[in-house]
Amino acid sequence: MQTFMEIILFIASIVIIVAVLMQESKSDGVASLTGETNIAGKGGKKTKDAYLSQITIIASVVFFIVAIAMAAIK
Repeated sequence: MQTFMEIILFIASIVIIVAVLMQESKSDGVASLTGETNIAGKGGKKTKDAYLSQITIIASVVFFIVAIAMAAIK
């Protein structure tokens, strides 16, 4: 059981890392100083960032639950 939980923890951590790295930056950076920012919405369609955000949240919850369970078992 311990090995299974370690594998799940490893997979969840890799998923979190990849999903966060694939997301686009939410800050405007230097463009916010000049006022040339695009704040228009993208309509009702889900974007790639929305899916990546959901994947990050789900993987984080799985990671947290498995980490707490492993601590409780030991």
